Amino acid sequence: MRKFTKLVAPALVAVLGLSAIAPAIAEAAPYSQNRHEAARYTPNRNANIRSDIQGLRAQIDRAASRRTISQREATGLRRDAANVQRLYGQYARGGLSQQETRALQTRVNKVYVALHMERRDYEGRRG
Repeated sequence: MRKFTKLVAPALVAVLGLSAIAPAIAEAAPYSQNRHEAARYTPNRNANIRSDIQGLRAQIDRAASRRTISQREATGLRRDAANVQRLYGQYARGGLSQQETRALQTRVNKVYVALHMERRDYEGRRG
């Protein structure tokens, strides 16, 4: 009987110890997941990128209506803006991370630069 107690008692203590720790581990997991999800979901990032894309489209339309860029140039720039909008839609489904926000902002800036260059070239064709 003494050998039995020497073997069973430590095993029983280990099992009880793990059962006491398990709820603490389960509580810690959602916190770490929520913390990472909080870094992803920021309405401010979504609103900023969305307004940048809308502003880009408005500037392209304004430049085309003022004839500072040709219709062919405007079509190409609108296509670029639509690609950025489509990418935003894909990224925004799960919330925008900082990396996705940076990638979208870079693409928006590239289209802004292209619009600026098209306004300044006065040739009426793309590129």
